[in-house]
Amino acid sequence: MPRAARAPRPRYPSDLTDAQWALVAAAMPPAVHGRTGRPRTYALRAVWNALFYLTREGCTWRALPHDFPPWTIVWDHFRRWRDAGTLERVHAALRAQTRMQAGRHPLPTAAALDSQSVKGTEKGGPSASMPARRSRGRSASSSSIRSA
Repeated sequence: MPRAARAPRPRYPSDLTDAQWALVAAAMPPAVHGRTGRPRTYALRAVWNALFYLTREGCTWRALPHDFPPWTIVWDHFRRWRDAGTLERVHAALRAQTRMQAGRHPLPTAAALDSQSVKGTEKGGPSASMPARRSRGRSASSSSIRSA
């Protein structure tokens, strides 16, 4: 009995368009020719789509939908690209391309930082950071209670 044709993978909002993939592929380091080993089972574009899905949806590696490559494959590529600096190079190339398309300098020249990362006390609210201590007389381990 012939195997049924697999349905095409659904398009997620995080999937790369052909133009976006061309930018990512151009920013990747060139492949090492003459390398030994078995051929790829999953296309690099599918791995990148899985990484963008993980980033956009915020799910865990193991919760990656089954129509992407297995999470172990995606994790392995991510780890190698992170350690080799490939992710930073791709990000820098994409940032420069996006900025140039917007008519800006490829590298940012200014940054804005928000210094309030922890919410302070509300105006007029309590300002103590620790609860008040109870008196020893109300403590269950007080000597006056134990002697009774």
